[in-house]
Amino acid sequence: MKYALTNTVIYTGFDILYGKVVVIEHDKITAIVAQQNTPKNIPHIDLRGNNLTAGFIDLQLNGCGGVMFNGDTSVRTLEIMQETNWRSGTTSFLPTFITDTDDGMKSAVNVMRDYLARYQNQALGLHLEGPYLSLEKKGVHRAEHIREISPEMKAFLCQNADVITKITLAAENPTARFIPDFVERGIVVSIGHSNASYDVATQAFNQGATFATHLHNAMSPVSSGRAMGVVGAVLNHEQTYAGIIVDGLHVEYGNVKIAQKVKGDKLCIVTDATAAAGSDIAEFDFVGTTVYVRDDKCYDANGTIGGSAITMIESVENMVKHVGVPLDETLRMCNFYPARAIGVDDKLGSIEVGKIANLTVFDNDFNVQHVFVNGEWK
Repeated sequence: MKYALTNTVIYTGFDILYGKVVVIEHDKITAIVAQQNTPKNIPHIDLRGNNLTAGFIDLQLNGCGGVMFNGDTSVRTLEIMQETNWRSGTTSFLPTFITDTDDGMKSAVNVMRDYLARYQNQALGLHLEGPYLSLEKKGVHRAEHIREISPEMKAFLCQNADVITKITLAAENPTARFIPDFVERGIVVSIGHSNASYDVATQAFNQGATFATHLHNAMSPVSSGRAMGVVGAVLNHEQTYAGIIVDGLHVEYGNVKIAQKVKGDKLCIVTDATAAAGSDIAEFDFVGTTVYVRDDKCYDANGTIGGSAITMIESVENMVKHVGVPLDETLRMCNFYPARAIGVDDKLGSIEVGKIANLTVFDNDFNVQHVFVNGEWK
């Protein structure tokens, strides 16, 4: 299968191109040429002047489309999430499995392995958010399951590092002493749900943690200019990537803007989405807690935030309209920077010859028109 995408504004991740055509063969981008040099003997798909970018990569997705990965840990749940993602321009994602028992974690790993054997370049491995967290910053995570890692589970996680892309842990949890071991096996370690001091958090980054989970949320803040906390450590550590939720609830837009100025190409948009994203449900179960959806926001009965209901394309719109970041940079926060953060930028995250044809088409009103996944028009 070979075809050309024509009549489009192309956001490559580096440049904005007009009058160019993207040629796709099988699952890869094979050429970017001037309109007049478009091959004549292949099908042309007219994108009607809409925007073309690399598919969005969501590094934190608990669920969407009415399902939660913790609620039904199965390949079918991942398929529903995957299909829901396409409607909002997300072509790749990290399914996020939050704090649970050892058996629950093992099940998630085994399901991830099964899924990856069937599907390419969509779910990009498992994100384990917990259980090695801080009780003080647990959020909706179940307190009875928050713990230090056991030798048996450490061995299990390291043995299955090929399907575990990211682990979120608290810098002050004793498990943090094993950060170098996880990193050596190729797992991205992210600091999150942490009440650590600035020094303890910085030590975790110096040990090899390279990411921070939902910046500002469930982490000790910069306090009155006298205590910098985890937030200060993230902002001050130049090589650390961070995810940020741009729904107007988790983080004030002004703080998003500050984070973007400070972190630059290390800030990634994530959704932290739940079953409510891409669906019209009014409530759902989040690991034993009922979460209610009100005005597209998610809270438990005590008013604690329980994930989000936002999609990636909605996040793009918010970033442009409410934070004031230019569209080209916003798109990089959704594809190129996330790809680099987890080490898949050799094949995903930008429009370049030789890369996988995971692409998103959207109009100027931020409506997704099409996605291409492994070169297949969805």
